[in-house]
Amino acid sequence: MSTTEYGVFLPISNGGWIVSDTTPPIEATYDYNKQAAVAADRLGFDFVMSQGKWRGYGGRTDHWGRTLESMTMMAGLAEATERVKIWSTVHTILFNPAIVAKMFTTLDQISNGRVGMNVVVGSYSQEFAQMGLWPEHLDHADRYRYSEEWVQLLLRLWSEDSVTAHGEFFNLEDCSSRPHPEKTPTLICAGRSPAGIDFQAKYCDASFLSAFDLAGLQQVSREVKQAAAEQGRAIKTYTMTTVVMDETDAAAEARCREYSRGVDREALENMAIAYGMQTDKNATPSAKAQEQAGFQSEVVAGSPETVLEKIEELVSYAELDGLMLIFPDYVVDLEHFGTLVLPKLNQARA
Repeated sequence: MSTTEYGVFLPISNGGWIVSDTTPPIEATYDYNKQAAVAADRLGFDFVMSQGKWRGYGGRTDHWGRTLESMTMMAGLAEATERVKIWSTVHTILFNPAIVAKMFTTLDQISNGRVGMNVVVGSYSQEFAQMGLWPEHLDHADRYRYSEEWVQLLLRLWSEDSVTAHGEFFNLEDCSSRPHPEKTPTLICAGRSPAGIDFQAKYCDASFLSAFDLAGLQQVSREVKQAAAEQGRAIKTYTMTTVVMDETDAAAEARCREYSRGVDREALENMAIAYGMQTDKNATPSAKAQEQAGFQSEVVAGSPETVLEKIEELVSYAELDGLMLIFPDYVVDLEHFGTLVLPKLNQARA
C-alpha cells in the first residue's frame, strides 16, 4: 500500500512560485491562502505548508515584496480546515525556542494535533540584517550548532515541566512552557550540506530535498535516509514540484512558454544572489535559472494523464515519500489536479 503524501506549498508571498508577470496574479492575502487550504483539505491532500519570508527580490514584479507571516496565518488555516496537516515555518535565528514552544503548543491545540514545523536555520542575510538580527559572528557551521542547541531546548520544553540550561547560545533558568503539546509536532527541514543532512538525521521527521536531476534526487534521498538510520531514526524525504496542467500536453507546454515569456530577470538575479548562486548583480543568471525561466522548482507539465505518469515516475525513481506541489493558479489549477489526478495517485492507499 502506498504511503506517499501529497501537499500544497501555499503562496504566502505575492507572485507565488513563478518569477514572471505573465502568470495568473497572486497576491499575499489570507483569503487566497484560505481558499487554497480549504480546497486542499476537501480534495484529499495530506498537508499544506507556508514559507517564512521577510524581504522580497524587487524587479518589475516586486517578487515576494509583500508577504504574510507563516505561524499566524497557519493558525487561522488550522481553524478553517479539518483533516489536512498544517506545517508552518520558523527561522531559528529570529525566535527564542521558549517562545516557539508556546506558539506551537497553541497551534497543536487549534489543529487537534495536525501541526508541523519547518525549521529554517537561516542563510539569507538581507532578510535579517534589515531588522538588525543577522548574526555576523556566526558562519554556516555555527548556525547549525546554534540551531541544534535551539531544537534540543525546544524538545525539552515540550516534554519537561522545567528546563534549566546554560549552553553556548542560550541560557534558560527554571524555564516553564506548559501545557505541552498532546504529541510532538512534526519537524521538517531542508538542506543539502553535510551539516544540514546531519541536523535532519538527528532531529527531523521529514526532509525537503532538491537536485539538478532525478539521479541526484535519488542519491540525496538515500543519503538522508542512511544518515537517519545511523542515528537509529527514520526520516521521510520530499521534494517540491510545479504542476502546469491543461487538457493536452501541447496546451500545458504553451502555458509554460507563456509564463517564461514574462520572466522577471532582475528579480531572478536578486534571488540568485540572496541564495548565494552569484556574487554580484552584473553576473549572468545561472544556467539552471535560465533553463527554468522563472520557475522555482522542477516542472511537471502536460495533460492529466501525462502529469500522473510523470509524478509517479518522479516519486518512484527518487525514492521519495511525498511531493509538495506548486500551482500557477491556486484556485483553478489546484481544483483540477485534485479532481483529475490526486484520486488516482491515492488509489493505492484505498
